[in-house]
Amino acid sequence: MADAPEDNTGSLKEQLAKVFEASIKVTVPDESQVVPIIAPCSKKESGDYQCNNAMSLWSKIKGKGTEFKGPQPVGQAIMRNLPASDMIESCSVAGPGFINVKLSTQWIAKSIQKMLIDGIDTWAPKLPVKRAVVDFSSPNIAKEMHVGHLRSTIIGDTLARMLEYSKVDVLRRNHVGDWGTQFGMLIEFLFEKFPDGEVNDQDIGELEVFYKASKQRFDGDKEFKESAQQAVVRLQGGEEKYRKAWAQICEISRRGFEQVYRRLGVHLEEKGESFYNPYIPGTLDHLRQKGLIKKEAQAIKFKEGQAIKIERAKVEKNKEDLVIKIERGQVVKIEGAQVIKTEEGKVIKNEKGKVIKNEEGKVIKVEEGQVIKIEGAQVIETEGGQVIEIEGAHVIEIEGKDIPLIVIKKDGGYNYASTDLAALWYRLNEEKAEWIIYLTDVGQREHFEMFFAAAKLAGWLPTDKNKYPKTSHVGFGLVLGDDGKRFRTRSTEVVKLVDLLDEAKRRCKEALEERGKAAQWTPEELEQTSEAIGYGAVKYADLKNNRLTNYTFNFDQMLNDKGNTAVYLLYAHARICSIIRKSGKDIEELKREGQLKLEKDEERKLGLHLLQFPEAVKEACTNLLPNVLCEYLYDLSEKFTSFYSECQVVGSAEERSRLLLCEATAVVMRKCFYLLGITPVYKI
Repeated sequence: MADAPEDNTGSLKEQLAKVFEASIKVTVPDESQVVPIIAPCSKKESGDYQCNNAMSLWSKIKGKGTEFKGPQPVGQAIMRNLPASDMIESCSVAGPGFINVKLSTQWIAKSIQKMLIDGIDTWAPKLPVKRAVVDFSSPNIAKEMHVGHLRSTIIGDTLARMLEYSKVDVLRRNHVGDWGTQFGMLIEFLFEKFPDGEVNDQDIGELEVFYKASKQRFDGDKEFKESAQQAVVRLQGGEEKYRKAWAQICEISRRGFEQVYRRLGVHLEEKGESFYNPYIPGTLDHLRQKGLIKKEAQAIKFKEGQAIKIERAKVEKNKEDLVIKIERGQVVKIEGAQVIKTEEGKVIKNEKGKVIKNEEGKVIKVEEGQVIKIEGAQVIETEGGQVIEIEGAHVIEIEGKDIPLIVIKKDGGYNYASTDLAALWYRLNEEKAEWIIYLTDVGQREHFEMFFAAAKLAGWLPTDKNKYPKTSHVGFGLVLGDDGKRFRTRSTEVVKLVDLLDEAKRRCKEALEERGKAAQWTPEELEQTSEAIGYGAVKYADLKNNRLTNYTFNFDQMLNDKGNTAVYLLYAHARICSIIRKSGKDIEELKREGQLKLEKDEERKLGLHLLQFPEAVKEACTNLLPNVLCEYLYDLSEKFTSFYSECQVVGSAEERSRLLLCEATAVVMRKCFYLLGITPVYKI
């Protein structure tokens, strides 16, 4: 065959796929749109990569009068038909047609040297999307950011950075909780304390304390609760006094959030719940016109003809028992028995000895003819066994789900689903996003499944999950303490994120001072290095784990300078920089005039791993898994250590070449650090 056209763009796998695609078209011309299956070799001694198409092609062509007698001859033919390529040194066929490929060592060296001259951005992977929204962090106004916000913020930032590196236009959205019933409570409490409405930031004091005090008042005072509910109506109606108080509370919160974002080096554009509120009516009208929104009628028939109204609970009836589903620990009163306060997952016996189970989504069985009172819902008695249809919420029925998606509450108010639907409509139609990525804890998985399903029913999203535009929920597990429970302070308070970051920096500074760095460095260098290592350690300890799992927050482990930690990796980078400095060579001149050679086995292994950087970034982006990039970075550091142990750099005959390999490693490490939101250190 003719030589393959020179195309050095894309990852190693993508470049190999182009070569094999040309061969497959010649080998089986009647089979169209065959995608080459390229993977790293399972046995490293066999080669670097392998093409695994022979078996699947054989299953398609056998019995069609083909000249081939099995998958291995298919593999042999594909290998023979490969166009000449500078990147391939040799090929062999193993087993049922697996084509093993050994890459040209000279080509690997030239590719790395080209990157050093042209810049690492030339290695950015290509993604099939131009614009994405990453919805992350999303704290609630009037509450301080705590350790629970850590995962959403740093995972979201890393995903945004990787997409941006891949030439995607990323809209970083902070969907803050800045609208809703809690603001009536806060504003009313504010006016109660300061009747003239003239308030400064110091009067409110610590917003978290202010929030708790207003919540206590709301829960314990019926009149205050009613006033607070009216305040919500006035706020949403646009009364200036209420809007001004709301804006002031939001601004104080924003300044607190910014302290955290500045420490973490995270940039977001706020578009909170209030931004999307004006779009909700039109969005719901659109869904209503498509026949998706229905009124949920909630009623139940007892033998004596009593009916009950159940808030946010679906009622079912069977012949033997009357079954009611109760959500989230509501108060239940059974006539002639005690008032039972249920909690999720708790089993309670009433006075008659009957067991009532009220785990979320489980059932309560009641005897025929009993009256059940549910807090916030009246009992309606009927005559002659008549069933009354009680007006309920506006819902979208989702196939495969026991409960519908509520988009308007029974009191006419909007909720998370209505806001999320309006936000999605805006992002698709106004911001023209092709991929919308949401970061929350895994506990919200079902909400997003239902919300995405509703968008597909509306025709906003394709039913094929591999087509664009698409939505993705990036769930993550909990941050745990050493006791295996949610990470909290000794007083059982949630750990504030600012305090946690300050503690990491303090510990790093102490460790550096113990090593005598205070005498060797300027105060600014000590501060900057303490921040880089401290904040980097906190981020990496989270990001290196698969986001779906819980992980234990432990300062001693994350600040260890051995093992898979940010401290170890930052020190490794600093050591490489030190090697280059000690050589006394001008590295920029070496890039232009030197020549990289990979003659020893450890040099080649390191060089090949460097070239696999774009693959790692693409896999991490495609699967939304930052830990893939962390694994790549740690492996890179380990391969450099092996190289440095076996190959003398400074003072060797190969010094110029090996200094280029050191520089390439440092460049790739720095890009990994950047994508993970970690600031590199250059001396230690």
